Amino acid sequence: MNTTTYTIDAKGKKLGRVAAEAATYLMGKNRADFVRYKTPNTKVIIVNAAKLSLTEKKQQSTVYKSYSGYQGGLKIENLAALSARRGYREGLRRAIRGMLPNNKLRPGMLKRVIISD
Repeated sequence: MNTTTYTIDAKGKKLGRVAAEAATYLMGKNRADFVRYKTPNTKVIIVNAAKLSLTEKKQQSTVYKSYSGYQGGLKIENLAALSARRGYREGLRRAIRGMLPNNKLRPGMLKRVIISD
């Protein structure tokens, strides 16, 4: 099968809008031959991730949690701290991950996302 490549320019766009568009392409919901149990052979390239339109309120209110399983092992980080530590691409990747279905197909879909600053 041929690989279909979609390019999304994130300059001036909101984080959720870009993530929703990328998730739609990765699941294949824009195709006529869409079925839930298969992933299409598509690749999504997102350019200008550092030029996303993010307000200060969104950066402070968006919270990412990770729990180690031990007592007191809950780590909470907001989008501003995450983007300072790992760049805007990590926040965008996590937003796309949250919009994909939580099943065996999700890791394969996430491997076909390329995010560049």
